[in-house]
Amino acid sequence: MSKESNLILAIETSCDETSAAVIKDGKEICSNIVASQIKSHMRFGGVVPEIASRHHVEQITQCIEEAMKEANVTYEGLSGVAVTEGPGLVGALLIGVNAAKAIAFAHQLPLIPVNHMAGHIYANRLIEPLTFPLLALVVSGGHTELVYMEKDGDYQIIGETRDDASGEAYDKVGRVLGLTYPGGKRIDEMAKMGSDTFHFPRGMIKENNYDFSFSGLKSAFINTVHNAEQKGETLNQFDLAASFQASVIDVLVSKTLKAIREYPVKQLVLAGGVAANHGLRAELTNRMNQEFPSIRLSIPPLSLCGDNAAMIGAAAYVEFNSGNFSGYDLNAKPGLSFEMMK
Repeated sequence: MSKESNLILAIETSCDETSAAVIKDGKEICSNIVASQIKSHMRFGGVVPEIASRHHVEQITQCIEEAMKEANVTYEGLSGVAVTEGPGLVGALLIGVNAAKAIAFAHQLPLIPVNHMAGHIYANRLIEPLTFPLLALVVSGGHTELVYMEKDGDYQIIGETRDDASGEAYDKVGRVLGLTYPGGKRIDEMAKMGSDTFHFPRGMIKENNYDFSFSGLKSAFINTVHNAEQKGETLNQFDLAASFQASVIDVLVSKTLKAIREYPVKQLVLAGGVAANHGLRAELTNRMNQEFPSIRLSIPPLSLCGDNAAMIGAAAYVEFNSGNFSGYDLNAKPGLSFEMMK
C-alpha cells in the first residue's frame, strides 16, 4: 500500500477489549481486529481490572500482527501509531500505551495519543463525513455527555451526568434482574416484550440545563424490586426492563433535542457502547425525523459502537494533522477528560 496515503496503526486497550486497526486517511478501515474478554468477566458480573490487564498482555501482539497483515501494510508504510491514553482502567491502558511506544521507537514513527471518548465520536466518520457544527450524544458504561463541536478536535461539553452513567445504570439494573454481564443488551431485548407500566422517574428532565442523572432511577428500580420481594410479590421482568429503558431513553432524547433547539447544529452523532441500544436508536431516529428532518443523524453500526481501535485511528487522523504528537514519556491517563485536552 502506498505511503502517499495516511496510514495509522491504532491500538485500543482501555477496558476489556484488546484491539488493533489500520486506518487510511482517517475514514477508511483497512483492518480492525477486536479480541473480546466478555466471557472471562461474565462470571464476575463485571470487568475485573487485573484480569483485563492480563488478557491485554496475552492478546496485544497477536492483534497488532493480524491488523497489519489484514491491511497488507508494513511498518515502513505507516504514517504514525496511535493509542488510547485515557480514560479507562489504568492497568489496561498501560498495556496499549507501552506497545505503541515500543512500535513508535523501533520504527521511528510519530506517536499519537487519543482520547477514548473522542474515538467514539469519530467512529461516525468511518461511515460518513462529519458536518460542523455538530452535537454528539456520547453514552457508555462510564460516560454520558453532550458534546458540541464547532470544528475537528474542538470538544465543548455542554451537558454530562451528575452521578451514574447510563451504561453503568444498565449494568446495575441487569444485576438486580439476575442477568449475566453485560446486562444492557439483554435489557434492550426484554424491553421489546414489555410495557412501561412502572413509570419510573425521569431524572432532571425538566431542569433548565443539559445534564443527566440516573442515580434516582436506579434507586427507584432497586426499591421497587426489593419491596416486591419482601411482600412475596412477583413482578413482570419484561415490564421492569421496558419501564427502566423508557426512562433512560426519554431523558437522553429529551435533553439532546433541547440542546439542538438552542445550538446551531448541522449534524447529530450518536456515540459510545450504549449507542448499540436498539430502543435508543429507534426513538432518536423517530424524534429527529419528526422535529429536525433537515439535521443529519449519524448512528454507527453495531460493530463500531463498542470499544475498537478503528475509532481510535479515525480520531488520531485529526490529531496527526494538527501535529499533536507525544514523546516516549507518554503515560496512561485513566481520568482523562475533554477539558484536559485543551
